[in-house]
Amino acid sequence: MLEVITRELGKDLDPFLEAGRRVFADDPTYIPPLTFELKDRLTPKKNPFFEHGEAALFTAHRDGQIVGRCSASIDHAHLERHKDETGFFGFFDTFDDEEAAHALLDAAKAWVRERGMKRIRGPLSLCINEEAGLLVEGFEHSPVLMMPHSRPYQGALVESAGFEPIKDLIAWRYDVHEIPPRAIRAWEQMRELPEVTIRSFRKKHLHRDINMMMEIFNDAWQENWGFVPATDAELAKVAEDLKIILDEDLAFFAEVDGRPVGMCVALPNLNEATHDLGGSIFPFGFAKLLWRTKVRGLKSARVITLGLRKEIRNKKRYGGLSTALYVELAKRGVRKGYEWAELSWTLDDNRPINVAIKAMGGKPYKRYRLYEASLD
Repeated sequence: MLEVITRELGKDLDPFLEAGRRVFADDPTYIPPLTFELKDRLTPKKNPFFEHGEAALFTAHRDGQIVGRCSASIDHAHLERHKDETGFFGFFDTFDDEEAAHALLDAAKAWVRERGMKRIRGPLSLCINEEAGLLVEGFEHSPVLMMPHSRPYQGALVESAGFEPIKDLIAWRYDVHEIPPRAIRAWEQMRELPEVTIRSFRKKHLHRDINMMMEIFNDAWQENWGFVPATDAELAKVAEDLKIILDEDLAFFAEVDGRPVGMCVALPNLNEATHDLGGSIFPFGFAKLLWRTKVRGLKSARVITLGLRKEIRNKKRYGGLSTALYVELAKRGVRKGYEWAELSWTLDDNRPINVAIKAMGGKPYKRYRLYEASLD
């Protein structure tokens, strides 16, 4: 007998977390997120998403055993911007069990329909600015920091429940030691411009730098599909979180005459250090995490954002600036002992960006897919 149970946000979270552990228990590439971080994301008082969003959590049980989980959410900031009457599903992790998958997705559909939505999209856990997409290629690679992972059969389960693919997202991998000569030339040309300087983020001014980063991000990404700007509260939360993991050498601005016009932010891939901790850093995991990050050092990073203001992208004089930021990051990474980085994610149909990443030596190595279904 199959049963779907609704879990209370912020309180009744253990079964929801246990569902994820069970589904991926025999997947050697899976790295569970840190439990305390995931609990914070699913607790309204700790996640500023809930200032403009709402959500529900569901677990599926067969004969008393957990067989999957799913979330449903509505982002009112998304609705205000896009006016598309669309809710989301996320955290879609199940066994290869069509009945359980359909029941969970039906619960998510019913929840968003009751709130006036006419379609549902996902996986988005809980919104476009958190984890996005269902992995459909690249299962042999472990997830990096703040990126989702999936079982190979889950895409077919979503489609069998009446969902259709609407967007693909690409994760790129590049070796910091393999910089194309053409990219090096662009970096050298930008360094020769007297008005162009590179300035690193500083933890003591992190709130200021995060606000400036998001000002550039909002300007550069505002026309992208699904874009929703971050709120002030979300920026403050980002700044607090980054104080713990930020490597100042991997986050920097490009300035023209002292004004920030571009930025690059990469974060150390903490998943590399937590792969065997089972999602918990207590009681002994913290010592391992500290030694692996501070003493041994990490070999990988995730580029979470890199972009230029629109005004600067249209000036021929600075045509190589975006590529120069990639090269600057690679050179800094080499000095710090990093070997490779994931840049994630880009839209599969964003040709100008993807061509630029390939020119830098990036290789697509994972593909994530978003699906949508009508609720009529």
